[in-house]
Amino acid sequence: MSQELLQKLARPELLAMQGYSSARMEAAAAAIVLNANENPWAPVCDCDPDWQINRYPEPQPQAVRRRLAEIYQISEDHLLVTRGSDEGIDLLIRAFCQAGIDSITYCPPTFGMYAISAVIQNAAVIAIPLDASKNWQPDVNAIQKTKSKLVFLCRPNNPTGHTLTITAVSELCARLSNQSLVIVDEAYIEFSPAQSMASRLDAHPNLVVLRTLSKAWGLAGLRCGAVLASPDIIQLLLKIMAPYPLPIATQRLVAQALNDKNASLVNHRIERLLAERERLADALGDCSAIQKIWPSEANFLLLEVADADTLVAAAAQAGILIRNQSAQPGLDNCIRISIGTPEENTVLLNFLQSYRAKP
Repeated sequence: MSQELLQKLARPELLAMQGYSSARMEAAAAAIVLNANENPWAPVCDCDPDWQINRYPEPQPQAVRRRLAEIYQISEDHLLVTRGSDEGIDLLIRAFCQAGIDSITYCPPTFGMYAISAVIQNAAVIAIPLDASKNWQPDVNAIQKTKSKLVFLCRPNNPTGHTLTITAVSELCARLSNQSLVIVDEAYIEFSPAQSMASRLDAHPNLVVLRTLSKAWGLAGLRCGAVLASPDIIQLLLKIMAPYPLPIATQRLVAQALNDKNASLVNHRIERLLAERERLADALGDCSAIQKIWPSEANFLLLEVADADTLVAAAAQAGILIRNQSAQPGLDNCIRISIGTPEENTVLLNFLQSYRAKP
């Protein structure tokens, strides 16, 4: 991102602020570390003593950062490791939106945290709904007229499952190049045949990509993700990020999980999930309880039913949790089902095939 655009979009008080320098940011290799007011003795607990949990963790774990940059095929200075992609959303809104002055634009039906994080910051929320009749494409003209600091897109979109083309997102970035950041949430991109927008970061300095290890990598419990952006944006976010965001245990376990052997296993499991998604979609096509099934490039399916409230409640009674999406614009009586194991999917399928709504 150019300094001119950064100066235009970022909160001026944050640009002028000197960020907090934590003890670990200042630390070099040393035998005696006495600069962080830590307890010199580790507690007795069931973990590897090499973890040194009496010491503060690295603010940006180098092993994780290096490996994620390799996986996402970008340079390390374009990457910020975060506590899931949710933290990335929050950091971006706090960095660029002045409370009571600025706005974000998002395109429902989509992930709800974009709007919630904006409300918490007291930034205005402008909704430009996606059009189901046009394959859920965003209204680029309407988005451009909002003049929002930040525009959020989800790709593939949750809960519709569709994926915007690189061409469509690139066009939006170009049209908003002197106006807004375009933030593309790619939480589900590993399940789609589409290429990540990370490949376009250098072409579009106002582009930001969010990634997570919660979905395809199966690390939701560790809360680890990344913001991919220009180095200027990464440095600004580092200013306002908590000094020690990721615990040592998270850093160590994520680093272990990102090895080549597990990467191969992740790819194998993605293939299984995609096969299960197609099996469910085919079988549900003959199910009387289901009125419509949307195509999906994610690890879930969006379904339209006669009465979502009743069906979701009946599923819960049967021990199956599915997500009611009826509160989302354009999704009356729609439910979202995540793709589980083959055994779990068979239980769900049997339930839906035998389900009869009460008259």
